[in-house]
Amino acid sequence: MLASNIQKIFSTWSKANPNPTTELQYRTPFELLIAVILSAQATDISVNKATSKLYPVAHTPEAILALGEEGLIPYIKSIGLYKTKAKNILKTCALLLELHQGKVPESREALEALPGVGRKTANVVLNTAFGEPTIAVDTHIFRVAKRIGLSQGNTPLAVEKDLLEAVPNAYLKNAHHWLILHGRYTCVARKPHCLECIIRDWCEYTLKSTAQSISG
Repeated sequence: MLASNIQKIFSTWSKANPNPTTELQYRTPFELLIAVILSAQATDISVNKATSKLYPVAHTPEAILALGEEGLIPYIKSIGLYKTKAKNILKTCALLLELHQGKVPESREALEALPGVGRKTANVVLNTAFGEPTIAVDTHIFRVAKRIGLSQGNTPLAVEKDLLEAVPNAYLKNAHHWLILHGRYTCVARKPHCLECIIRDWCEYTLKSTAQSISG
């Protein structure tokens, strides 16, 4: 994709939504970390429903550890893989207290050392909680990046690397949120809403579809 078109895409998103953020509800880096761990293979809506009940009761590593597994599970049992997630959350809370004075670390290495935290989760926390220019490639971002022409990568890591190279520096901090929101509400998997898309003039998927319809 032409650099000028990439610039136009992100400039358009920036004007339409200058301060994008996650749809997960949180107040502290720790609350965000727990929410992101819970969000694996789950919707933000379902996570927010669970944490809206959990956080008034326990919103620190100490408080969640005090709940224990039996106390934590009732709050998160509506979320997929809740048993595994409960174990990981409790282990993570213990490590945060043991190694980081109860605070969420700001380095990728330390984050990825926590149970239930992989590269994608670490990227979300680094970007959303600490303002780092990282991009957490989930299914939405993977689809959008390839569909509109920002990447040809076949793995999340390859797409992430392509995006970090392609996205203009001025937009890197917010690129993650624009991409995921675009994939969630406009560039959906089965029937993308191309006619409503604000970046359709520079999207390779739309341009190819238009060319095919004309030639057909």
